[in-house]
Amino acid sequence: MGTTLTNQISIQEEIKSRSKSGNACYHVVQNLLSSSLLSKNMKIEIYRTRILSIIMYGCETWLLTLWEESWQRVFENRVLRRIFGPKRNEVTGEWRKLHNEKLNDLYSSPHILQAIKSRRMRWAGHVVRMWERRAAQSFGGET
Repeated sequence: MGTTLTNQISIQEEIKSRSKSGNACYHVVQNLLSSSLLSKNMKIEIYRTRILSIIMYGCETWLLTLWEESWQRVFENRVLRRIFGPKRNEVTGEWRKLHNEKLNDLYSSPHILQAIKSRRMRWAGHVVRMWERRAAQSFGGET
């Protein structure tokens, strides 16, 4: 899962690689996320520990474009819809997928963009407090 950042490798390539890996992990566990045998809390834990940890590895050094931010939110909403499932309209009896606002209400943890920004701020504070001559090293590899 290592991350190597140099001036020759685009950070967008690293973000794309993390996104592909997270998407692959999602496809492996998607049946678990829609299973009625697991509780919603267990499904959220699977998402947070397996999928999010893969996607956000090394995110402290990322500078996300608007498209990448949008992709992150769309991906997270897709996973959350799988976890929380469709809802039945009490009046018509029709099934429909949850709207983003309802997903926000059901998912109590910080959303992916909030988590990325929080990690970046924590990393920036770490770098600011470092000694002058010491080189910064990210959690995921070299800088």
